[in-house]
Amino acid sequence: MEVIRTRALRGPNLWSHHTAIEAIVSCTPEEMAVDKLEGFEVRLRARFPRIAQLQPDGHADAVPMVHVLELTALALQAEAGCPVTFSRTTPTLEEGIFQMVVEYTEEEVGRLAVELAEKLINAALKDEPFDLNAALTELRDLDEDVRLGPSTGAIVHAAVVRNIPYRRMTSGSMVSFGWGSRQRRIQAAEMDSTSAIAESIAQDKELTKKLLDAAGVPVPVGRVAEDAEDAWKAALEIGLPVVVKPKDGNQGKGVTVNVTTKEQMTAAFNTAREFRDDILVERFLAGHDYRMLVIGNKLIAAARRDPPHVVGDGVHSVRELVEIVNADPRRGSGHATSLTKIRFDDIALARLALQGLQADSVPPHGQRVILRNNANLSTGGTATDVTDDVHPEVAARAVEAAQMIGLDICGVDVVVDSVLRPIEEQNGGVVEVNAAPGLRMHLSPSYGKGRPVGEAIISAMFPEGDDGRIPVIAVTGTNGKTTTVRLTAHILASSGLRVGMTNTDGVYINGRQTDSGDCSGPRSARNVLQHPDVDAAVFETARGGILREGLAFDRCKVAVVTNIGAGDHLGLNYITTVEDLAVLKRVIVQNVDKNGMAVLNATDPIVAAMASSCKGRITFFGADKYHPVVATHIAQGKRTVYVENGQLVAVEGKFEERIALADVPITRGGAIGFQVENTMAAVAAAWAAGIDWQSIRLGLATFTTDSHNAPGRFNVFDYRGATVIADYGHNPDAMLALVQAVEAMPAKRRLVLISGAGDRRDEDIRQQTEILGKSFDDVLLYQDQCQRGREDGEVIALLREGLAGAPRTSYVDEIDGEFIAIDKALARLKDGDLALILVDQVEEALAHLSKRIAEG
Repeated sequence: MEVIRTRALRGPNLWSHHTAIEAIVSCTPEEMAVDKLEGFEVRLRARFPRIAQLQPDGHADAVPMVHVLELTALALQAEAGCPVTFSRTTPTLEEGIFQMVVEYTEEEVGRLAVELAEKLINAALKDEPFDLNAALTELRDLDEDVRLGPSTGAIVHAAVVRNIPYRRMTSGSMVSFGWGSRQRRIQAAEMDSTSAIAESIAQDKELTKKLLDAAGVPVPVGRVAEDAEDAWKAALEIGLPVVVKPKDGNQGKGVTVNVTTKEQMTAAFNTAREFRDDILVERFLAGHDYRMLVIGNKLIAAARRDPPHVVGDGVHSVRELVEIVNADPRRGSGHATSLTKIRFDDIALARLALQGLQADSVPPHGQRVILRNNANLSTGGTATDVTDDVHPEVAARAVEAAQMIGLDICGVDVVVDSVLRPIEEQNGGVVEVNAAPGLRMHLSPSYGKGRPVGEAIISAMFPEGDDGRIPVIAVTGTNGKTTTVRLTAHILASSGLRVGMTNTDGVYINGRQTDSGDCSGPRSARNVLQHPDVDAAVFETARGGILREGLAFDRCKVAVVTNIGAGDHLGLNYITTVEDLAVLKRVIVQNVDKNGMAVLNATDPIVAAMASSCKGRITFFGADKYHPVVATHIAQGKRTVYVENGQLVAVEGKFEERIALADVPITRGGAIGFQVENTMAAVAAAWAAGIDWQSIRLGLATFTTDSHNAPGRFNVFDYRGATVIADYGHNPDAMLALVQAVEAMPAKRRLVLISGAGDRRDEDIRQQTEILGKSFDDVLLYQDQCQRGREDGEVIALLREGLAGAPRTSYVDEIDGEFIAIDKALARLKDGDLALILVDQVEEALAHLSKRIAEG
């Protein structure tokens, strides 16, 4: 067995809505039925006992080795703690070649699981050892390294519940929620609206105290000390005991509490100096350490934090007691678990010494042994939820503290005996205010119930009912995609929206091109969704991008399928039939939002059948009002767009809107049939996106197919009394549509210039000239710049074969080079002629053509 290729499907795809690793796997003839491999399953289960049953009960089909790989990769992830359930294996037309898909939650973990599964299977085949525990540990460690931490993860989960899309912007904790102009961003537990100044204030503990004191929030008195001697002087001024800490520290680093002697002060000052130069000395407040979490203007959660400690049992030493506590499965080495292991280090030994103990001391039964001065969870402390006990006045002081500093999400540290009474009554105070506070103690406290802090943060960013989405319109099909995308985007822009658009020509933001080339894949679409100046997005969604990565979005507002016809690009990437292509193109329809709309070509049976796969509603379009699908939809009162008496008609129930095709320049008064279809699709898409009809009319009236507005899409030029049409048509269906269009235009003689894309099937290349040979007098064949895997002359030979027996063509020429071919075509034209120039290098060819026409 060999894994030939793997790729990550990062969005909804051909196989499922899940993210997944897709692998192309080759199996030898012997591996096509694993039950024939003597002892294999026994050896496999000896190495991985928890693998699923290879053959479901009641089935007698042969199980190929790739299916074992699929089950193993899925099971390894599940055993490592990844919540994955979906997998699938499908044979291709090539004997022994399979497509395997396995869900992942973290891409790197999914890839590693496939690698480890292959190694495990090979070990079973060769009867070699395999260290399952080491493999699972490697997966778990990688998963913990790459997945979101508990704080960020809780916020993301809350967004998912609210149907708000998200995207990790880095490998860390920076996450974007929503799309375009409605997006918001976080970095861990910090919002994009958090002021950098507020964060700086929170880091400066002395300035923080001054501001809180000015607001009437109780704080411990103190000041910055220059050196250990000055620190002791400050302590005597304030009154012992005191706390010594870095002026702008975090996570309790360098903090020493309850300092009462000069020797302790020297040690505490030196400890703090290891982290920062500016050291703060302040009055020690007796009482418990509480963390108040303020989000917006509300106290959302509160927890009492206790320093890491053990309780003596009269039997075990302190060291042994720590080992016993750390054996708790809730304690881990990072932030992924609800508790962190207690660190038994020099700081812990020093704290023991203050209590007259050593590592090997055996404390009596019931003695509480403190192992650190601070109560941070990151050093092994514990948290007890007290949210329901907080006195309203304590909550009010916490909110005032957060607002005085200017933090949207704020961790306020309060020291009091109890949160049941106001701070002032207990001589307590606010000792610290923290930006980007850890949420773990509130999400899964050591004791008590967790609080929905992720939901509170999302609610602060997105009001109820706001899902952060902009209208996304995805367009696919065989022909007409780019024109439909451009026209739809133009209509949306006419309504005042800032539109992001991707197509095979580039990426456009509010009319400005930001990228060039074929940008019809998910990477370009994701870039548009991240742009802050986009109010709506229209994406050309090509087959290649769906196959490579899946969709760039989890769901869309509108999905448009222009047509499937005889298909295109068949025979590539295991898409061998029109039915295969339809299943792939159907992906956008399957991922329409439940409140969205699929816009489908009613006259294409394969496209019309996609309606059953849509979770939202359906708009059918078709020129013939009496077509069975169109007529039925109209009769049912559902949205339909059709043509009648030279007018485009949009109906739904009793609603009806009519637009004269004479007012739609792209259709040339309705004479160009395929442009009428593109117009119907764009109108239906804009209607589904909620665009008003005045804007739709304006957009249609102001859109023309010139080489700037829609390059390579039936661009019409006048040249010395002849008509020249430039188009990017490149498959048989496009040829049929173009022939129909040019036959509706007057011409003394018709000439066509064509090359062929080498990555099409032989029969598709031949069929194009078979169609053209019936309608054109002169056919000029040219070899373009890129043969796409074909030998020189091979494509032209196929095109010439298609002209065999052509009933109309009387002149055929072969030319090497697109620009030379364009010049020769123009040179043959006379007054009243028509030339159809099928370009390959769209931008360059159109620029060359425009220059020649301008020269006259």
